[in-house]
Amino acid sequence: MRRRTFISLPTTSALVAAAVGSELPKYKIVSNYQPEGLLGMPGLYPGKVVAAQSAKSINPQTEAVDAAVVRDMMRRAMLELTGDKDVRDCWRRFIVPADVVGIKLNCSGAPNVCSHPVVVAEIVRNLIEVGVKANNIWLYERFQDQVDTVHYEKYVPEGVHIQAASHLRDNLRGYDPKTYVEVDFFGEDDTRSNLVRMITDHFTKIINVPNMKDHGASGVTGCLKNIAYGSFGNVARSHKWEKTNTYSFIGTLAQVEPLKSRTVLQIMDGLRAVWQGGPFAPNPKYRFYPGRISVGTDPVALDRLLIDIIETKRKQEGAHSVWDRNPSILMKGQAKNADPFANRFIREPGHIEYAGHLGLGVYDKSKIQLKEINL
Repeated sequence: MRRRTFISLPTTSALVAAAVGSELPKYKIVSNYQPEGLLGMPGLYPGKVVAAQSAKSINPQTEAVDAAVVRDMMRRAMLELTGDKDVRDCWRRFIVPADVVGIKLNCSGAPNVCSHPVVVAEIVRNLIEVGVKANNIWLYERFQDQVDTVHYEKYVPEGVHIQAASHLRDNLRGYDPKTYVEVDFFGEDDTRSNLVRMITDHFTKIINVPNMKDHGASGVTGCLKNIAYGSFGNVARSHKWEKTNTYSFIGTLAQVEPLKSRTVLQIMDGLRAVWQGGPFAPNPKYRFYPGRISVGTDPVALDRLLIDIIETKRKQEGAHSVWDRNPSILMKGQAKNADPFANRFIREPGHIEYAGHLGLGVYDKSKIQLKEINL
């Protein structure tokens, strides 16, 4: 069923604001789409995360990735997630041959840290194995210049689409004019963030492939930020000076239909990770190599565990906590060049808990079921 809907969020915002003790921006969601089925976030396995880890998956010195090890990691993780005995049955729980599948890349840090093409190629291989045609698979991202640096075409079969919403940062043609979130953060001229048009026009299912990274505004960037900020235009306006609205904006975007209903699987690429300077990660000294692939359907649960991984690494390196809101650690004058640990914004890792309040997943660690597989 499709009809034009205008959803203001004062009630939801008020409830969450009361829970966290803060005043939130006023959002208006405009969409033609209603919820579709039961597969959308938080999906079939709320609160369940499976992480496969292998030191053999990536060489920290050369960053060479072993495709055979990655295949085994993903196979083992998917079998554990679903309880199936045949890996093809795992994928069939989420995908049918008639689906048009969008694979949401993370290329904001490309080519240094991005959804690794070996991981993406293994996802594509499994989709084709269960009957999805190559020309019904789309690797998508927001900006073509970032995608082009990775050369995914060398890893996936001919016919698979590799497409970004725009070549230019201000190009609106790749976005749906009828599906958007409207909010005024700082009195900006353009108060509208539109959903990527491929999501409404083409995809029936979406697989989200984020990385494990810290982020100067949102604290960390994982499943939620990748599917939210990576699927809408005009999102960077949410942070200005030291203030960021990532706290509430990320979850608000992620719950927009049809994005919420069509995102059925989360595969977090943690072969490489970033503990400082994310999401762009130009400096290799801030990378580390967990050699990890985490799978699930619940973006909140995966991101809640990601906080601990990034926080532990930052503590080992002597960096400020992602939870540190002390104004004294904000960049001042030339500090941004002299102090790599100074924050540009007051970080908002609480966006993950906020998304949990919106029904996107399980935040309480005592209710998250983590299964770790060491290969």
